[in-house]
Amino acid sequence: MKLLQRTLDRIDAAQQGHTWLAFPFAVFKKFGDDRAGNLAALIAYYGFFSLFPLLLVFVTVVSMAISGNPELQQRIIDSAVSQFPIVGEQIAKNVHAIKGSSLALAVGIIGALWGGLGVVQAAENAMNRVWNVPLKDRPNFWKSRLRAILMLVVLGAFVMCSAVLSGVSSSAGGIGGLLKVVAITGSVALNLLVFLAAFRILTAENLTWGDVLPGALCAAAAWSALQYLGTYLVAHQLKNASAVYGLFAVVIGLLWWIYLGAQVSILSAEVNVVRKRRLWPRSLAQPPLTEADKRTLAGLAKEQERLPQQQVDVRFSESGRAGAASGDSGRPSSSDDTEAEDEGIREPTSPRRAKR
Repeated sequence: MKLLQRTLDRIDAAQQGHTWLAFPFAVFKKFGDDRAGNLAALIAYYGFFSLFPLLLVFVTVVSMAISGNPELQQRIIDSAVSQFPIVGEQIAKNVHAIKGSSLALAVGIIGALWGGLGVVQAAENAMNRVWNVPLKDRPNFWKSRLRAILMLVVLGAFVMCSAVLSGVSSSAGGIGGLLKVVAITGSVALNLLVFLAAFRILTAENLTWGDVLPGALCAAAAWSALQYLGTYLVAHQLKNASAVYGLFAVVIGLLWWIYLGAQVSILSAEVNVVRKRRLWPRSLAQPPLTEADKRTLAGLAKEQERLPQQQVDVRFSESGRAGAASGDSGRPSSSDDTEAEDEGIREPTSPRRAKR
């Protein structure tokens, strides 16, 4: 055990001493501290149910708006569903079967609002968790819905513009390479703008565009990489799932793809948090805790403040291991307590308890 502990200590010292190691480790550790995998799963759940209604509305609107140019209409629709490698073909077949119908548009709008608000609010909750915004400072029911509707409109407009650019680039024909390069560059730039808007609008934290730019760049680059690698990744996933689940493998592949995209987005948002609050280096083997560890844990604790009258303070004991070894259940004495960034956990005494 001592050899293992010494090895961990050496690895920990090495990663803390190099920013290029300490920063990504802090990002991944913050991702785990926030239980962001669960947040991504919730986004994937609502995203799955909102995907088909949203695409149905998109296809119906495009069919009505560009009814005089079936070829361009087809290319724009195909460019939109191509955002989902492999499973996009299945989505296209189902959506194309009912496009152009007023009833389909009405049903799609209702479904899109329900599912779209769900996925945006799940993303809003994730962003507030990433920034550890106290519960008492998060927007109320109406503000949350208003913000979700705003983000849904922005997202829809960006997706529409991106699909149009992709459709134009694929139908450039004789105009050739220059227009295609411009259209592809514009599509990537729109993806960057989507993440910039999402990372700033979907959190109650007071942020600037510069605060969210690094994470948005990471998210846009990662999403572009996923688009190129998506065909292989999803095909491999579907190949393994098809043997067991048959036709349901398409559903599993779609859920897996949305979940992967949600994880990448939240991980990119963690980049902004770690950078802005300088939450590195983090300790691999604890104790001792680094200052970044203390600030992170203090933020997680203060996130539980639910009422304006409630104040959560955090204290850390440097003698926790020694206290546990001496048989006092690891509870430190008050003289050994040290304040971490002037924050600590204090449980307020209720009037009933005070009378006792």
